[in-house]
Amino acid sequence: MSIEPRFKRVLLKLSGEALMGKGSYGIDPETANRVSREIKSAREIGTEVCVVVGGGNIFRGIKGAAEGLDRSTADHMGMLATVMNALALQNALEKVGVDTRVLSAIPMASVSEPYIRRRAIRHLEKGRVVIFAAGTGNPFFTTDTAAALRAAEMNCNALLKGTQVDGVYNADPKKDPTAVRYDRLSYMDVLRQDLKVMDASAISLSRENNIPIVVFSIHAQDELVNVLKGEGTCTIVGED
Repeated sequence: MSIEPRFKRVLLKLSGEALMGKGSYGIDPETANRVSREIKSAREIGTEVCVVVGGGNIFRGIKGAAEGLDRSTADHMGMLATVMNALALQNALEKVGVDTRVLSAIPMASVSEPYIRRRAIRHLEKGRVVIFAAGTGNPFFTTDTAAALRAAEMNCNALLKGTQVDGVYNADPKKDPTAVRYDRLSYMDVLRQDLKVMDASAISLSRENNIPIVVFSIHAQDELVNVLKGEGTCTIVGED
């Protein structure tokens, strides 16, 4: 008997680093292929999936600004990096037979469709995976905020954040072996404790639209589907 997924429509937020694999820069094809297989499995259990991917594996705007670039210029360069990641992920998804569209907040007619909300929703309704590129299209906003915004616009039931660890901890578990993982947190807990889940704008936007944030490890095998089935290890950020 098939298991009904916990969420009908989700937005998956991936950092650019999630596509690096064991490298220190760029896109690892095998990692992109594995992530694509996870997304395909999510589609196969009946969940509609849209994706926002960061660009930190190629260029990080805030780091560029710190090194002397104008912040607006640096952020736009970071947005272009997300387009490169989106195209790589689209290619990997199509290799495993998943119909995919890239919609960019910065118009690039040669390589992607422009972001139009109704068009994106129609793609999801047709069973396609939609990848949102170029963040919000505006400097000074992170791809976390773009993910929360697109999740609200697409009427998603949840925002899934695939990270390097299996949830939210009270300290960095890679540095502190005594770090404790939370099963559930409220939006206000995250803001009050300044937990590094997503930036404050993304948390506030999710709270205003009552979209739960599910934090899980993108590197654990089949964990995306496990979380969608209510079986995986994760932290859920929601109302009290």
